[in-house]
Amino acid sequence: MAEVDEQELESEDWQVELETAVLEGSCDIGIIRNICKGRQVPEELRPGVWKICLNVAAKGDSMESWDGVFDLPQQDVLRQDCLNLLEKYDDLAEEQLALLSDMESVLTFYAKSRSLQYTSGNGWVDILAPLIPLRLPRKDLYNCFYAIMTKYIPRDCKVDGKPFHLFRLLLLYHDPELCNFLDTKRISADMYALMWIQSLFASPCELSVVQPMWDLYLQQADPFFLFFLALVILVNAKEQILPMENEDKQVIIDTLKVFPAQLEAEDIEDFCALALYYSSRTPQSFRKDYQYMFGGSLTAREDAGDEEMLSQALCLPVSVAELLQATEDSNGDSVHYFVVDCRPADQYNTGHLSTAFHLDANLMLQVPTEFALAVQALFSAQRTAIAAGSVAGGEHLCFMGSGRDEEDQYVHMVVAHFLQRHTAFISLARGGYHALHTELVKREEKGDSNFSVRTCIVSTAGEDVNGEHDGRSGAQGASLINKLSSAVRHKSDVMKEQLSKIKDKLAEGAGPVERHVSSSDKLGKPYRGVKPVFSIGDEEDDHDEIDNFSVSDDEHEVVNLDTWLKKPDVIQHFPCQEVKESGHLLPSHLLLTSTHMYVLRDNPDRKGMSFIQSRHALTEVVKITSKKRHPDLITFKYGISEEEGVQVTGMERFLIPEAATCTRFIKEQILKVLDATDS
Repeated sequence: MAEVDEQELESEDWQVELETAVLEGSCDIGIIRNICKGRQVPEELRPGVWKICLNVAAKGDSMESWDGVFDLPQQDVLRQDCLNLLEKYDDLAEEQLALLSDMESVLTFYAKSRSLQYTSGNGWVDILAPLIPLRLPRKDLYNCFYAIMTKYIPRDCKVDGKPFHLFRLLLLYHDPELCNFLDTKRISADMYALMWIQSLFASPCELSVVQPMWDLYLQQADPFFLFFLALVILVNAKEQILPMENEDKQVIIDTLKVFPAQLEAEDIEDFCALALYYSSRTPQSFRKDYQYMFGGSLTAREDAGDEEMLSQALCLPVSVAELLQATEDSNGDSVHYFVVDCRPADQYNTGHLSTAFHLDANLMLQVPTEFALAVQALFSAQRTAIAAGSVAGGEHLCFMGSGRDEEDQYVHMVVAHFLQRHTAFISLARGGYHALHTELVKREEKGDSNFSVRTCIVSTAGEDVNGEHDGRSGAQGASLINKLSSAVRHKSDVMKEQLSKIKDKLAEGAGPVERHVSSSDKLGKPYRGVKPVFSIGDEEDDHDEIDNFSVSDDEHEVVNLDTWLKKPDVIQHFPCQEVKESGHLLPSHLLLTSTHMYVLRDNPDRKGMSFIQSRHALTEVVKITSKKRHPDLITFKYGISEEEGVQVTGMERFLIPEAATCTRFIKEQILKVLDATDS
């Protein structure tokens, strides 16, 4: 009993302290946060607390300049939407007329002053929903609304908007299995979370849930907190989502949309605590990269982070500055990284981050068995480093390439390999080793003795890049990782040498091989009437044939990708990457009609445009193969039929996220064509 009384007294104490702070008028958000400590605000104090958190408590009347004319093109729609909201509040019936006037005035002035168009369902009315019961004067209502819209509602909050691509990257980082499931179903975040984001959950949640949620949200003063609230909802619904594999796409979307409605008021503090937990386990540099999404300026410049094209980003990028900071703050609460350097061995040997584990990305295609062993060694080294409390240890894998796109295609394949196996906490060092070295040189020039090329970069011989021994590079954690990396690297070099010898022997005693068709060959009948051969297994070495269809992009027809995807005869579309012999990955698309397969390659210079890379009749496909260890790497062989058998005329290789679905669909379609031909 005494314990209960003590808790009640403590509860009353902080509320009295909060009331005093609000009434004194000198309170700021820091004081509010220290007093509330993540607790819900008493209803009677909510108006004052929210105004302080939004920094509008002392702000004047921004609407003084308005002429009071209601003449928006959608004015009638706006008024009706406001009225529909007010009718939900029985306790405000007597004030409905005055409140309707305030709501319509606020939204009309906001639209006019910012030259925006009101549309029903754009979230504006929903944002007012938690504010109306506070019975704020019109000037305070507008100031609070404006502050929320500019500080907490991201720009481009629309279908296929950047905020939803960012949210997908955060989901991929924390739960790649769930993200891959939604990607496979072609369910993008805007399809289910648009109203979550553009209304700060005011649309899908009850008022009794939204107001306590905003209490804690405004205390955080973190615009990105919204994404982590959405992440918690999705991750906690995972067990309900994954079993819906055979459900219709729209059924899944409709189910996702209403998940926030299941929240109750007593869930809010735990809900926000979980969101904080996910936020603390996420690389923080993305905040700087994508800060441009928030703010009041209509002409705010998009930050350099957007250059990665959010919609095309392979995974969450991490700045090299954050990687370096994590090594210094190894015992703190920040994210701890296990850095995986995927550059070729010669580059790694020249110089690398002292805590980095080496995993040669080239092994993935050249020596798959050795790559698998190297991955096992990687996880073993990671566990050992974590157990030892090493500065090199961390749950979060950050992959590093050279920083040059033409060299990092294999690195991207390695990252995709881990993501497709649902490995959480995967990121890519922005700018690669080049950015790391540049950052260290810059810090060294500023006199930073903790971070310099000398102290952070080592060679495999235990020397720094200047050729002088560095005592710090021999630290236990870094030394352990270097030893493990060296062992794996040595074994890889041996395997590569053996592989080279085997290839030479095969070349010396090679028998008949499938050859390309030259212009002088007499072509036989098109391949038809013979069932195509499909195999899933280890491919023979066909690298000499990969570039059979290589033609400069200037010689290809350029088309609008969206227009082609909407063509009535296109029955299936599979995003993919064409794999060239050089290892380069070229963003592409496989389009299927009932009789043909088209390969469209993205035009890097014109967004939304693509080159028609190749066109094949389905009856020309003579073989589809994939590697057992890399089932998403698919090879298509094309050919014709002659009296002596099938003659291969060309080959293309693709990295296809939905490889199994793609190959099954193509096989079924080919069989339909052949059956129709036979009949």
